[in-house]
Amino acid sequence: MTDENADAPVGFIGLGNMGAPMAKRLLEWAGGLIVCDVRAEAIAPFTEAGARAADDPAALATEARVISVTVIDDGQVRDVVNGPKGILRTAAPGTVVAVHSTISDTTAEELAALCAGHGVEFVDAPVSGGAGAAEKGALAVMVGGTKAAVERIRPPFGLFSNLIVHAGDVGAGTRMKLARNLLHFVSFTAATEAQRLAEAAGLNITKLGKVVRHSDAITGGAGAIMLRDTTAPIDPEDFWFPILSHVRDLGEKDLSLALELGARLDVSLPLAELAASRLAEGLGVPASEKERS
Repeated sequence: MTDENADAPVGFIGLGNMGAPMAKRLLEWAGGLIVCDVRAEAIAPFTEAGARAADDPAALATEARVISVTVIDDGQVRDVVNGPKGILRTAAPGTVVAVHSTISDTTAEELAALCAGHGVEFVDAPVSGGAGAAEKGALAVMVGGTKAAVERIRPPFGLFSNLIVHAGDVGAGTRMKLARNLLHFVSFTAATEAQRLAEAAGLNITKLGKVVRHSDAITGGAGAIMLRDTTAPIDPEDFWFPILSHVRDLGEKDLSLALELGARLDVSLPLAELAASRLAEGLGVPASEKERS
């Protein structure tokens, strides 16, 4: 934050399952913490710990110069920012409003334009890692906004995160979160497919889960291959070509064997079929000779 705002209180609106552990970390902020929530019982632990409470977002914005918003959906975010008792009723020029809720990227752009009319900076700043990471100060924050706004939020947000990525202009943080969560939930669906195959094969799926969590903690899971700066086909002379060709060979072999097992056990594996057909292309390398034949 700038020198004149380094000692200003930080505001936090929305003390739910995700917001509460994030706000708890901000109790350490030197300038103090102001909290706001419609539920008195959510506010009480914070005031007992030394935070101040505001009756509504407008009251909070009279003092806070960085304001975090963690509410449920686009409608609530709009109301908190621009409603009758919203932040923009009182926020001073230069205030940064950061929305951690996963909302539409177009909503973020719309609210950024409204904020700009008041001299207020808006950033979409969704987080990844869950409440457990928030409690440890280990969230990842994906921020869409100006470089200046991102630098303003780094000091306080560093209390609840250890990775702050400037994704681009307003809306980019949300788009990055959606891409990240696409992987998350497609992986969950793939996990259920693997469980069906294992169960049909007479295996203990709880033990399978232990193996998956153990090995993913070491290999990094799907994120282990997300190291390139483009999805374009890889030149055969490129450093990554032999590495991802090896991944392709292992993947095509293992997927083929899993599909054969599924066929014998009469278990439908649509994601495995799709993965087998698209793995090489997705990795940026040609399909193996076996797949092409």
